[in-house]
Amino acid sequence: MPERVILSGNEAIARGAYEAGVLLASAYPGTPSTEILENVSQYEDIYSEWAPNEKVAMEVGVGSSIAGARTLVAMKHVGVNVAADPLFTLSYTGVGGGLVLVTADDPAMHSSQNEQDNRNYGKFAKIPVIEPSDSQEAKDFVALALELSEKFDTPVLYRTTTRVSHSKSLVSLAERKVSDRKPQLEKNVPKYTMLPGFARQKHPLIEERIKKLAAYAEDCPFNRVEMADTKIGVITNGITYQYVKEALPEASVLKLGMTYPLPAQLIKDFASRVDQIYVIEELDPFFEEQIRLMGVDVAHGKDLFSICGEFSPQLIREKVAGSRLSLQPAAEGLPARPPAFCPGCSHRGIFTILKKLKVFVSGDIGCYTLGALPPIQALHSCVCMGASIGMAHGMSHVIDPGDDLTQKTVAVIGDSTFFHSGMTGLLNSVYNKGVSVVMILDNRTTGMTGGQENPGTGKTISGEDTIAADIPAMAKSFGISEVVSLDPYNLKDIEDTLRAELAKPELSVIVVQAPCVLRYRISKPALKVDVEKCTGCKRCLQVSCNALGLVETEEKSYVEIDPNLCVGCTVCAQVCKFDAIS
Repeated sequence: MPERVILSGNEAIARGAYEAGVLLASAYPGTPSTEILENVSQYEDIYSEWAPNEKVAMEVGVGSSIAGARTLVAMKHVGVNVAADPLFTLSYTGVGGGLVLVTADDPAMHSSQNEQDNRNYGKFAKIPVIEPSDSQEAKDFVALALELSEKFDTPVLYRTTTRVSHSKSLVSLAERKVSDRKPQLEKNVPKYTMLPGFARQKHPLIEERIKKLAAYAEDCPFNRVEMADTKIGVITNGITYQYVKEALPEASVLKLGMTYPLPAQLIKDFASRVDQIYVIEELDPFFEEQIRLMGVDVAHGKDLFSICGEFSPQLIREKVAGSRLSLQPAAEGLPARPPAFCPGCSHRGIFTILKKLKVFVSGDIGCYTLGALPPIQALHSCVCMGASIGMAHGMSHVIDPGDDLTQKTVAVIGDSTFFHSGMTGLLNSVYNKGVSVVMILDNRTTGMTGGQENPGTGKTISGEDTIAADIPAMAKSFGISEVVSLDPYNLKDIEDTLRAELAKPELSVIVVQAPCVLRYRISKPALKVDVEKCTGCKRCLQVSCNALGLVETEEKSYVEIDPNLCVGCTVCAQVCKFDAIS
C-alpha cells in the first residue's frame, strides 16, 4: 500500500515535482502560490531558489530546461504578466527537459489586485493548459504535464486557483523517478535562437503542434466523462468540478483537466448523450465561447453564472436546481475586522506622517498597501509590482505643485518590490530628472506573502548565507547624490526629513530601515496608559494599532493597551498630546 498523507494543493504540487524528477525550481512568492517553492525547497534533490521577480524565475527555468533538466516555475496569476515575455518565445523554441509553469489564479481576489483568468494565456501563447481539481490530481498532474511538455516540445501552463492551492485532501505518495539522461548543453542555434529568420520557421510548427495537442486531448488522462442522469450534462473544471459533484450528484459531468486546447469531438459526443448542456466555469466564459463555436447547443453558462468571483455548491444548486437554499454567514452579527498593520510594524509611523502632510502617496504591492485603509487612508494609488516610482515620476512631470503639499508626490515601495521591478523605475526617474520623493521601506523580508527571503536579507531559500543587497548604495550608484536613511519609529525625524526633501527641486530617495517585527519577533516592553491623563481624544487610535482599544465608562472614555499585543514601538506615545502613554 502506498503511503497516504493529507496535503494542500501547493504541498502536493511540490511533492509531484519531487516524484517526477524535477531538478530545478524557481519562483517569486505570491499568494496563492507561495507555499509551492517553500515545500519544494525541503527536497534536497531539487535545486530551488527565490528569484527577484517572475520574469527572472521564468528565464532561470528556461535555461534549466534547455540544459535538459525537468523544471518547475511557480508564481501567482499576475506574475505571469511579468513572465510573459520569455514565456511566449519559449512557446516557439520549445523545451529541452520538460518545463511546467504553475499559475495560481485568485478568483474573488482574496489577495490580489485583479481577477484575471490565466487560461487565456494558454490560448494566447499557444501552449497547453492543465488544471487539477484536488490535491491528488495536483501531485499526479505534475508528472503528466512534464511528460506532455517533453512529448510535444512545449512549455505547459499548470493552472490552479486559491481553493485548490490551499484546500487539503488525501494524497497517495510514490517514489522519485529521475531520467537516466543527465543534463548537458547541446548547441542548437535554430531551435533556441529566435532571430526573425528562425522564428518565422517556427510559427507554422506551433500551429501544427496545437492541432496535435487538440487530438491528444480527445482521450488524454486529464479529461474524463462521468455519466449519470442524462437530463443535465455539466462541462466543468478545477475546483468547480468539486462544487458540481456536491451540488448536483445526479448530473452527468465532463471534467476537463486539460483546458486548452479543448477536445472538440469528446465535447460533441458528451453533448449528444444528454438533454441539456450547462457550462459551469469560474471567471471568463473560456469554455463556453469555444464550445458554442463548435456548434454545440449550450443551454446555460454565463447567463446564469457570473464572470466575477468564486462559485460554491450552494450557488450552483440554486442556479441549476432552482433551490433557494443559501448558506448563512457563520459570523453573522460580528463586527468586521479589516486588515491592518501588525502591532509595531515599521510602516505605521511613516504613514502617520504622510497622512499629516496630506501629500499624494503613489503606492505599491506589499504590506504597506494597507496604508490605504481607514483610519490611516494615506496611500492613494496601487496598480502593480514596481509601479509606484514610475507613476510618481509621471505625476511630477505634469503637475506644478508650487508650495501645495497636496499636489506633491511620494512613492512608497518595499525592499522586495524594489528588487522585483522598482529599480528600473528609479533609474528612469533619475535619468529623466524626476522631482518626486521615493521612500524605500526596507523591512528585510518579503512581508505580505509570509516573510520570504529576498536579495536584501542575506539568506537564500535554503538558509545559506549570501550577499545582502545594499539599497542606499544601489540608489547612489544610479546617480542620486544624497540618499537619506531614516528610523521609522522617530516621527519628528520622519516629518522633518520629508518636509526638507519635498522642498527640493530634484529627485529624493529616503531609505527607511527597520526589520519586520513579525518575521524577526522583535519586541520591547509593552507601553501603558495613564488613565488619569488620557482624555479619550482617540488621536492615538488613528495610528490603527490592534494593541490599542477604547474603554467607555459612565465616568470617562480612555484608551487601554493590550500587553499581549504591544511590542513597544512608541508610535502611539509620540502622537499623544497629553503624555498619557509611556
